[in-house]
Amino acid sequence: MKLSRRKFIRNMSLGFASISLNANTLAKNSGGSEALLVNDRNHPKPAPKGYDRLPLSWYQSRVQQFKQKLMADNVDAILLEKDVNKVYFSGCFRGSGERSTWVLFPMKEKNVAYWYSPGIDRDLITSWWCTENEYYFCYPHADGGFPNKGKVVQGKRVDLFGWLLGRLKHRGFENKLIATDMNFNDDHMKMISEKLPKARFVNINNLCLEMRVIKTSEEIALTQRAYRYFDKIHAFGRDYILANGTNTNDFEIGQALQAYGINLLMKDIKYDGKPHSAVGVEVTSEYVRAGVSTAYPHPNQLFYNPIKRGQPVYVNTDIKLGGCGGEAYRNYQILPVSTHQEKMWTVVSETVQIMVEETKPGVLCSDVAYKVHKHQVDNGMQDYIYHRPGHGTGLNSEGHQAPYLSLGDHTPIKEGMMFSVEPGLYDSKNGIGINPSDNLLVTKKGAVLMSRVPFTKEWSFLKI
Repeated sequence: MKLSRRKFIRNMSLGFASISLNANTLAKNSGGSEALLVNDRNHPKPAPKGYDRLPLSWYQSRVQQFKQKLMADNVDAILLEKDVNKVYFSGCFRGSGERSTWVLFPMKEKNVAYWYSPGIDRDLITSWWCTENEYYFCYPHADGGFPNKGKVVQGKRVDLFGWLLGRLKHRGFENKLIATDMNFNDDHMKMISEKLPKARFVNINNLCLEMRVIKTSEEIALTQRAYRYFDKIHAFGRDYILANGTNTNDFEIGQALQAYGINLLMKDIKYDGKPHSAVGVEVTSEYVRAGVSTAYPHPNQLFYNPIKRGQPVYVNTDIKLGGCGGEAYRNYQILPVSTHQEKMWTVVSETVQIMVEETKPGVLCSDVAYKVHKHQVDNGMQDYIYHRPGHGTGLNSEGHQAPYLSLGDHTPIKEGMMFSVEPGLYDSKNGIGINPSDNLLVTKKGAVLMSRVPFTKEWSFLKI
């Protein structure tokens, strides 16, 4: 017998701490909010099931395109240190922390990647795209100390940058031109003059960012698939609030969303527990909040507020699939709603539409921000404006990324860019905050919101 929405959602709320429901059960017994999802947006085709991450061939092709951009500069190799660039160009999902890691792509060697890393990640690195990995033991590294090789030595502390320069010299780059994303300080420059005096370095931070900002068709398709899960998760969240009413709180809603969402994703993802499968997967909902805490853009208090009539509820979810995805937030106004609260919501909804209509190739980022803020001010909302309307969508672990839909960013918008949509308003005096979010993909002719979750009163104003 098919469960009613109310019974299903209430059953879901029992025992989330020890949840054992599988994704099939969750998918079969959804509530009624999915019927309200928008169907007429001009979305790109999502990546199919089974395409859970970008393949190695994609990363290798990006490196080749990177090399082509540097060909005229007579560069001999690309050296990457920043995690955001190493993940983007190599596809090896990992973070360095204090354990410095580098990857080197020689210009004249196709599909070759030389790694210089801590020993802790040697298996992770060599099992992906790795021609050779030279590693130090750990940070701080002692000269000659490799317990994993039976060498327990309390040697002199090794300067890892100096160690890297020595390895580059050993590989024949002592008099070459190396393009790098590293920002050298005086100590770096002194060490280069001592160890590689004939080597030259050129900074390519801007070029790395340029390539990350314009999304490829593969990244767009994987992001669109991630937003298909967003649709179901937000429908579930809306049903959860309707079913539980004032008997729940923002913490419980977040826990339920995350449990539902991760089960939903894992039903479709190939997973064997080994490295490089199910990478870049994220479902977070810990920022769900209710009542007065919604009225602060970056609150610092614990979220454990009960759902109350007449107060807003901010429901957030962040999703990544193979590192591709972003934000999808919605605000619910629990009836009865004051005239002031309704006006704030209406202005936010209108500015979302302004962003969709005004974001297009050739337009300046600052132009979009101007029109959003002008509409806010013209409608008497100036006291409730705290931030820009949107930021560039960074994939993998980047999050916020240039360019920004901000008054001070005069970057021309290009096809393939993605932006968050967050024209939020906050009234801390009355405990009201309204800040939705979506992902806006720039197309040839304009832009499209990548979720199917509506910005309508029918969706957002709830009677419990």
